[in-house]
Amino acid sequence: MCDTVVTRFAPSPTGHLHLGHAYSALFSENRARQAGGQFILRLEDIDSDRCKAEFEAAIYQDLAWLGLTWQQPVRRQSDHVDDYADALGQLQDMGLLYPCFCTRKDIRGEIESANNAPHHGPEGIHYPGICRRLDRHQAQDRQAAGEPFALRLDNEKALARLHRPLTWRDLDRGEQVARPEAFGDVVLARKDIPTSYHLAVTVDDHLQGVSLITRGEDLLPATDVHRLLQELLGLNVPDYLHHPLLTTDTGERLAKRDNALTLRALRQAGHSAEDVRTMTGLI
Repeated sequence: MCDTVVTRFAPSPTGHLHLGHAYSALFSENRARQAGGQFILRLEDIDSDRCKAEFEAAIYQDLAWLGLTWQQPVRRQSDHVDDYADALGQLQDMGLLYPCFCTRKDIRGEIESANNAPHHGPEGIHYPGICRRLDRHQAQDRQAAGEPFALRLDNEKALARLHRPLTWRDLDRGEQVARPEAFGDVVLARKDIPTSYHLAVTVDDHLQGVSLITRGEDLLPATDVHRLLQELLGLNVPDYLHHPLLTTDTGERLAKRDNALTLRALRQAGHSAEDVRTMTGLI
């Protein structure tokens, strides 16, 4: 890992930034500035159905209003699908991916008919492995016919390739042991979406030299999957720092539907950037 601290803020342009986003961006920028490092802005815009140019423009406007600056150019995930395809190709060559044609109804039916209790993980009930048992030629024929599918990571095969325990360092929590088996066979891409969150952020952070990943504590469990992908693909292992989430007065996590707390709404209501920094507690 390089000596320079590089942090990043990586929003999706699917709506206007809210106070929680401001906290996360300021938290990341503060850590870089305090260490004399670099702060990166990245746009996670792979989902073309939900990501809009107007929201991308608003992100730049809101962050600049807060007084943040970032390295140029901004990495937009939609411009780098070849990077994710390359990573998928490596995993495919290792025999770790398989196409899954199951609908939610298929998965629900398989789970309900199983004699054993389903396994639960951070992202819900584990996929029961229906398509893992498909004949390879049959799977190829279904893909060639244009049938919708997802590419899943064969978790058991992936774990079998490891020769040491997976660990990672959280600056608040200390050394952590990754347990990616808790996620089961995660989706890494779909026919119509070239990468998943898990794969894209892991590849992006490596390629951009991010050395300290700061993000909300709700994403702490996902680090186990990211750590597995780093090991399989030979990627850098950064440090992590998971911060608390801002919540509403009733204790609910802030979301993009909370229009009254978007930075745009706060600005239009007459609040200054300094007011917003005070609201986040990061003044």
